[in-house]
Amino acid sequence: MKIAAAAYPLSWLDDWEAYEEKISDWVAGAADEGADLLIFPEYAAMELATLAGPEIAAHPEHSIVAVSEFLPEADALHMRLAAQHGVHICAGSAPFRQPSGRPVNRARLIAPSGLIGWQDKLIMTRFEREEWDIAPGDAAIVFETDLGRIGILTCYDAEFPLNARAMVEAGAEVLLVPSCTEALSGYWRVRIGAMARALESQCVVAHAPLVGSNEWSEAVDTNTGAAAIYGPPDLGFPDTGVIAEGPMNTPCWVIEEVDLAAVRKVRKEGRVLNMVHWREQDDRLEAVQIIGLETDDQDGDARASSLG
Repeated sequence: MKIAAAAYPLSWLDDWEAYEEKISDWVAGAADEGADLLIFPEYAAMELATLAGPEIAAHPEHSIVAVSEFLPEADALHMRLAAQHGVHICAGSAPFRQPSGRPVNRARLIAPSGLIGWQDKLIMTRFEREEWDIAPGDAAIVFETDLGRIGILTCYDAEFPLNARAMVEAGAEVLLVPSCTEALSGYWRVRIGAMARALESQCVVAHAPLVGSNEWSEAVDTNTGAAAIYGPPDLGFPDTGVIAEGPMNTPCWVIEEVDLAAVRKVRKEGRVLNMVHWREQDDRLEAVQIIGLETDDQDGDARASSLG
């Protein structure tokens, strides 16, 4: 299949037609290049807040409410486009207000059939916890699709291995990483995490970041990143682990064909077998020892001496 990862800029939208035209053009652009799976970034839906006017868009809490209210229409648009072009779309994540009132950061995966599933971000950043009061999701999801089994790690989630591992053990061969990072260091944290997940799980990881500046928002005013697709640096994949990548801070699609048979092969025949050998950590993690190299403790001295 061909995966398309978006480096996507937010826009000021004067009306709904402007949003519909923008998303339609982006989806058509990837579909025309033969893409089967499209991934938009984290918080790409925040531009919907501009439809409520500048005061709402500039207010952190009120903008969340506005985006959540527009979300059903946005999802309906993505569903129509997925069906029209015969593609799967991971729509840009959005704050979605739960019945409790607290929003979650929700990414939605939409099939050409019109079926839709979602993954709520599992681990909140400090900004989401302390400024936005975003609630964490309660489950890691693996989506069974005609393209294969797919998991979504939203931005910060990609910096932690165990949720990804749970998805992979449930059969995921492709992980999607939509992200929104202000600083270059934040982009690299997510990128390093995404590449680490590709390495340890011997799978394909697609990374789609927001890019560009937006004076109308305090929350998504500055965005840094480059879209890319990663794999394990081993048999059948590039030595760097980078299957494809785009330029920094440049709106574009990064589109590349990946073969899931290569994922299955590297997991069985790779020069290293990270996927298989993962479980060898378990017993050792429960039996970590602290050894004093400068201590009067007899056992510590004995062990330290034996290491020499």
